Formats: sequence, structure tokens, C-alpha cells
Amino acid sequence: MARYIKEGISEEASFASDMKVRKVVEDILDDIRKRGDEAVRELSVRFDNWNPESFKLNPEQIKEIIDSLPDQVINDIKFAQEQVRGFAEHQLAALQDIEVETLPGVILGHKNIPVNSVCCYIPGGRYPMVASAHMSVLTAKVAGVKRIAACTPPIHGEIPTATVAAMHFGGADDIYILGGVQAIASLALGTQSMDPVDMLIGPGNAYVAEAKRQLFGKVGIDLLAGPTEVLIVADETADAEMVATDLLGQAEHGPTSPAVLITTSEKLAQETEIEIGRQLEILPTADIASISWQDYGEIILVDNLEEACIEADRVASEHVQILTKDNDYFLENMTNYGALFLGPRTNVAYGDKVIGTNHTLPTKKAARYTGGLWVGKFIKTVTYQKVLTDEASVLVGEYCSRLCAIENFMGHKAQADLRVKRYAKN
Repeated sequence: MARYIKEGISEEASFASDMKVRKVVEDILDDIRKRGDEAVRELSVRFDNWNPESFKLNPEQIKEIIDSLPDQVINDIKFAQEQVRGFAEHQLAALQDIEVETLPGVILGHKNIPVNSVCCYIPGGRYPMVASAHMSVLTAKVAGVKRIAACTPPIHGEIPTATVAAMHFGGADDIYILGGVQAIASLALGTQSMDPVDMLIGPGNAYVAEAKRQLFGKVGIDLLAGPTEVLIVADETADAEMVATDLLGQAEHGPTSPAVLITTSEKLAQETEIEIGRQLEILPTADIASISWQDYGEIILVDNLEEACIEADRVASEHVQILTKDNDYFLENMTNYGALFLGPRTNVAYGDKVIGTNHTLPTKKAARYTGGLWVGKFIKTVTYQKVLTDEASVLVGEYCSRLCAIENFMGHKAQADLRVKRYAKN
């Protein structure tokens, strides 16, 4: 029987906060629809104190930014992008067009076609999220997207230079220093100076996520990425220092980031709570991580690994780290997670920054029905059909005619009957 050693805030409190965000975003989107660039500029000044001559960087500005960075920064960005590109290329190779003859003379197939244009949003209000440029821009490039517009906000009135470099090296066609709802809304809806895109990609704060939700349908989206989440499943073989470090490593993202421990060891649960308190005394980002842990941190005690797996699937966390004597048990049996990190030699930070898997992942239990961002999210699998012989058209047409009659779709039936009549004579 699972029981809570520590529990976070209620779902009701979280829902009330979501409702406030929804109204703010509705008003912003309505303003941008009506006033376009004028509204975008006012919002940029209001939220980011940012009012450049143009939000879009020109090639000379991009070159100057890249030239200002140390060689080590450039090399590190390129190393990370090599890993992300390599894994994305392997994923792309797994997507195959098919064409099969299902009946004599009946050819069915599907093709994988990239989306034509995307907006890749790279968040940056609190931290310069360089890695998010690899995950969105570079993955879209590998998928074959023709036009990639990338946006990121200024940080304290300054251009985040390393993020711009990552966008450029990843293959962005247009780079905008513009953040928040105003960034993705302007590219989803189109303004006097920005052409609209077909799809919105990338994580962001609660307002960005809500804007993507409200704009879905007008454009496509990857997924609704809320505050980052981490779940650690551990038994008596794990140590409290590593568990606490890895929980706080994600809690520092923001004050609403859930960090959850499921464990079979009451001793580890108690030691982890103590260790978290110790680390919060020295962690440079403790001002954020401490709030996140206080409000959203949880420790759940279970009887065995089987129960731990059941609870982990119920939590359906974005990142799930396994620190047990049988890590592969969870690889074989867990079904609800964004990304799985198996054993003490890996961790969520590797996945977030450099190892090659994509870090844009489902949150808020969305792992129950979707995976994270990958090349396939940028690709439409579309079908086609060909009927090559008169006999095949008559055969399918006769079945189709009778099935249409059952549903009283007489216009549909007429389409089938015309083919039967025309091609039966031949």
C-alpha cells in the first residue's frame, strides 16, 4: 500500500492558478489579432522592457554575436548538437514510406512529408535555455522543415548570445529576440512584419503553454509542456546524496516544478529529506528549488518494485530516473513516462543538455497518451490510393455501394455505383 511521507499542493489549487493564466492569454491573443505589430511591440516593452528597431536579427548581428563567444562555448554547443543530430537522424531513418497491393489492382500507400514551416520557441526568462535550441530547431532541420523561425526572449534587457549561436548552428532561417505569448502569437497569427507558420514547437512558462493550447487548431503544436517534472524510483541500493541532488537538479527550474521520490526504503526516504535540507543551504539556486520542493515535492513509500512501477505509471512524470537493483524491470514494464533514465551513471541533466535524446517532453500526466518531441512530430504521414484495373474498381465499388446504403449516404453510394456501371462494361 503506497503512502505519502511528503505531499505537494492540491490539484484544486493548481487548477485555480491555471484559470487566471487562461484569461490573461485570451486578452493578449485578442489584442495581437486586432493590432498586429503594434500590440506585439507594446507587449515586448511591458513584459521584457525590450524595444529594438527590429525583433528579427540580421546576418551581420548574428555573426557579431557568434564572434563574441569563446571558442569553448562554440565547441560545446557543436558537440551537443552532434549528439542530438545523430539520434534524430537515426529516428528519421526509422520512418519509411510504404506502398502495398492489398487486393489485385488496389495500391495503398503512405508518405512522410515534413511540415512546411514552424516557430521554435526557446524559453529564457530565468535561464538562457541554450539546449532548447538544439532540441527544436535542429530536430526540425533534420526532419526537413523548409522554414524555421526561432524566437527567444531577452534576458535582463540583453540578447542571450549562446542561445542565438545554438539557433544559428541548428539551422534557424529567421531568429527573433522576442519572448512570451507575443512571440508565438505573432508567428502563429501573422503580423505586418511576420509571416505565419504552420506549427508551434517548444516549451515555455505557463502563459506560453496556455497560448499554444488556445492557438491549437489555427496551427499545430508539439505538445503542452508545463513546468518540468522529475520522478525518482529508488530502493535500498540508492544513496540519499544522489537522490537529493537529482531531485533538486530539476526543482531549480521553477517554483512549480514537481520533484517526486517513490521508494521501497523508509530509511532512504528519511535520509533524502534530511539531505535535501542540507543541500538547500548551499545550492546557488535554492531560492527557487526550495519553493518548488516545499510546494510540489513528494515522497511516496511503497512495499516493493512492482508497486513502485504502478505508482510511477500513475504519476506519469516527464523525467523518470530509476535507481534500483533491477532497473530493466521498469524499462520492460513502465508505460507512462516522457523519458527514462536507467541507473546511477545517467541523469536527467544529461538528457536535458547533451546526450542526444530530446528534452521537450510531456508533463501534467500527458505521458499517458503521447511521447516527447522528435523528428516524427514535424512530419505528416499522409496516405494515397490507386486502383489500377477495372475489375478491382468494380469489386471495391460493389462493397462500397452496399455499405453506403446502410448509412443512408446516397451521394457516396452514387460515386461507387458510377464506377461499377462504367467499369463493369469493360
